[in-house]
Amino acid sequence: MDDHAPSTFDATWEIASDIPGWLTKDQARLLHQAVGDLDDPLVVEIGSHQGKSTVILAAAARERGGRVVAVDPFIEGRLFGGVSTKTKFQNNMEQNGLTESVELLTDYSTRARPGWTRSIDCLYIDGKHDYWTLADDLKWSVHLPEGAPILIHDCYSSIGVTLGVLAHVLPSRRIRYESRAGSMALFKVGKPSWQDRVRILREMPWWVRNVAVKVLLRLRLRRLAARVFQHEGPYDPF
Repeated sequence: MDDHAPSTFDATWEIASDIPGWLTKDQARLLHQAVGDLDDPLVVEIGSHQGKSTVILAAAARERGGRVVAVDPFIEGRLFGGVSTKTKFQNNMEQNGLTESVELLTDYSTRARPGWTRSIDCLYIDGKHDYWTLADDLKWSVHLPEGAPILIHDCYSSIGVTLGVLAHVLPSRRIRYESRAGSMALFKVGKPSWQDRVRILREMPWWVRNVAVKVLLRLRLRRLAARVFQHEGPYDPF
């Protein structure tokens, strides 16, 4: 993708799909649409890994005259890769002509948030999947205007993330549930109705199913997960 290439969703997904990461095509489409509806957006992405979702967000933001702030500490470890992952992220931005549309903030989201002062138009949360981090990451939403999208990955496949949503979004007076693509949920800033709250609760059986699948995978009962829950592949549901 060069600076003049079209960034339709299909063209962008063709590029992003080759980047390692946990993002389905439907989830990528939801990200692209959320940003594509905004004018001159500043998007904050919490958790970037090698940049699969960043490419989607940045391509959509660039088309609308905006940019993405990618927040990731790039910690070391088998799953995350540390410095090598950061290098792959930067290479993916450069190779796809998105370097000027992406501002990399190499830090923990919980450390970067208290000093943040800029307005945000879209928030994408895919950081550490524990209750406390998700609860803190939701505080970035104070910088969002009415109607702005908040997207949370693994919203209904992670115990910590789901508990955080139940504790902080379900009773919230300024965040309402819109829809989901797989385990990625779309919320918007706005006063929720009781129907909005009920729709969050209606997703709980699906969450229980996903947690059960994860337990079976940890027990190396992949065939049982496929037979009982129709879950294919070695990866956790996302």
